Amino acid sequence: MQVLFARGTTEPPGLGAVGDVFVDDLKQRVAPKTVGVYPVNYPASPDFPTAVQGVVDASTQIQNTANACPKTSMVLGGYSQGAAVMGFVTSDAIPDGAPADVPQIMSPSIANHVAAVTLLGTPSDRFMGVIKQPTVKIGSLYAPKTVELCVPNDFVCSDGNDIGAHARYIPDGLVDQAADFAASKIADHSANQPQH
Repeated sequence: MQVLFARGTTEPPGLGAVGDVFVDDLKQRVAPKTVGVYPVNYPASPDFPTAVQGVVDASTQIQNTANACPKTSMVLGGYSQGAAVMGFVTSDAIPDGAPADVPQIMSPSIANHVAAVTLLGTPSDRFMGVIKQPTVKIGSLYAPKTVELCVPNDFVCSDGNDIGAHARYIPDGLVDQAADFAASKIADHSANQPQH
């Protein structure tokens, strides 16, 4: 299996703190399965339109993995801006107002290779409106296997105004919840994969 995770705004390249904990938690839950990890390569900068680079990178990696390793189950994850990246990756349509360089929508067959989508602190419609960016809509083929978790009153993903809440995904146990969800979906996905 492979985890593709997009870090949050201003986190250094790699998985980010939330992504690191998520991957470690998931590895414990799915052992002895081998877990490959791909940190989405994008700036994660406060300049939100650069997130399209993450959409391009994640889409390319997902499609390459599905084609090269068709029996590999994938888990897509993201935190904050990274959750928006993964949300856009799963979309059924290119959102209005998206940059011209946003990639085409992935083939519907790609969804069969994705076991779970775990999004932590996904920017709300309100937040995206404030920063004048398209809203995040999870694609219909991915929605049944997606969990979106938001710390109460987090100013990014809820109607609240608690800035500090956006940093509480690890201590408040939401990363553990995401790993539990992904592990259960991986078990379901593995059971339903054709065995050749």
